Amino acid sequence: MIDFSLSDEQKQLQDLAKEFTDKEIKPVAAEYDKKAEFPTEVFKKAWELGLMNVQIPEKFGGPGLGVLDDCLIGEELGVGCTGIGTSMMSNMLAEGPLLVAGTDAQNKKYLGQMVEEFSFSAYAVTEPDAGSDVAGIKTQAKKVGDDYVLTGQKMWITNAAQASWFFVLAYTDPSAGYKGMTAFIIPADVEGVQVGKHEEKLGQRASDTRGITFEDVKVSASDRLGNEGDGWKIAMGAFDHSRPIVAAAAVGLARGAMEHAIEYAAERKTFGVPIAKHQAVSFMIADMAMNVEAARYLVWKSAWKTDRGERNTIEAASAKAFAADMAMKVATDAVQVFGGYGYSSEYPVEKMMRDAKLFQIYEGTSQIQRMIIARELFRKR
Repeated sequence: MIDFSLSDEQKQLQDLAKEFTDKEIKPVAAEYDKKAEFPTEVFKKAWELGLMNVQIPEKFGGPGLGVLDDCLIGEELGVGCTGIGTSMMSNMLAEGPLLVAGTDAQNKKYLGQMVEEFSFSAYAVTEPDAGSDVAGIKTQAKKVGDDYVLTGQKMWITNAAQASWFFVLAYTDPSAGYKGMTAFIIPADVEGVQVGKHEEKLGQRASDTRGITFEDVKVSASDRLGNEGDGWKIAMGAFDHSRPIVAAAAVGLARGAMEHAIEYAAERKTFGVPIAKHQAVSFMIADMAMNVEAARYLVWKSAWKTDRGERNTIEAASAKAFAADMAMKVATDAVQVFGGYGYSSEYPVEKMMRDAKLFQIYEGTSQIQRMIIARELFRKR
């Protein structure tokens, strides 16, 4: 049986996220982008409404919603501002490894905190010399007695200066390759954690992005996720939960850009008629609509499989790659529809075009997603 309908609860969640976006994000998105400021008050309202940390199970104080539910929220937020949406979504990225491998004690301590008080977390894996090549990280954690001492540098970490704790990947046995990686949760306030300068970015400027240095940081064995050597598996497992949500945000951005293009094309006149009457423009917008719809259903399928407890690696990678590339194309075409006005920061599509580019880079580039898909396909032969 195939059913594309949403439950009444999901429709209500979608409406709540849309209303929040219309009232709290859209009016301030351009201002926060221009100033590259972290909109704390916007996030507080989202947290109070229950639009953050939605996948945390009920036993740890959360609503226990599914990945598809999170995707419904992510798309609506993406329509308003993906810089703001990324910071909210990054909580889920850091929480994902705990959902995959955390003990009840760890989840009660760290996930419970996220619903008990307004706070952020961060997924600290990328390094100055290791982005898409996660196996190339240099951070190491050495066993000292029953605990660990962790040293290394991370880069491009969303929510770095806001986070109360970090998910960190480090080598405990460098000679074992990716099987020598171990996962840790590190509180942000422990000695030896240094947060770097705010990165000035092309787009998604409302999100806080910085480097982090870990200098001989003591990590309790109780804050290790899984066993030594499980880090790679845990980190990759978390992506199957988070990539559909990232893809959903890209769908939201593309949908927003398309809606602006439709509105403008219906009003702007050339040669005595609205430009929507010109086939060159109307076909461009028709392509936008087809691609937004296609990307949404890729997202929904990947989320649906995760919620069913099924492996969704191909679907999640497909959704992420397709939605990212699609968002970039739709945003670029929206600028084209606006013509010279589209190139002006006074109109929203210019920001959307800058914001869209990041979807092709973070959480695994579009090229990496294709590598994952190809690997999975040939593995089945």
